[in-house]
Amino acid sequence: MIFQLRGQEAITALDDWCSWAKRCRIPAFTDLCKSIVAHRQSILATLTHGLSNALIESTKTKLRLITRMAYGFMSTDNLIALCLLDRGGYCPPLPGRKAA
Repeated sequence: MIFQLRGQEAITALDDWCSWAKRCRIPAFTDLCKSIVAHRQSILATLTHGLSNALIESTKTKLRLITRMAYGFMSTDNLIALCLLDRGGYCPPLPGRKAA
């Protein structure tokens, strides 16, 4: 719920939850609160600016998949070509097809 909010409202909700979690006797919640306190600056930056590394992580995962697909290739040029086709937005003209 906190990541659906933005700005000061999200920070207030996070602080309220952390104060509750510190008083809570559930070990999983107290451990999570300690992790939140340790990474507080990064979490606040995300809540304030809405930044995320999700796009980078998804690109990295896709490139790993392409690398596994290209395992039997004789040259790294083929791997680079696959990466450019998939991630680079490169769309070469294909025989028998009209250009878009």
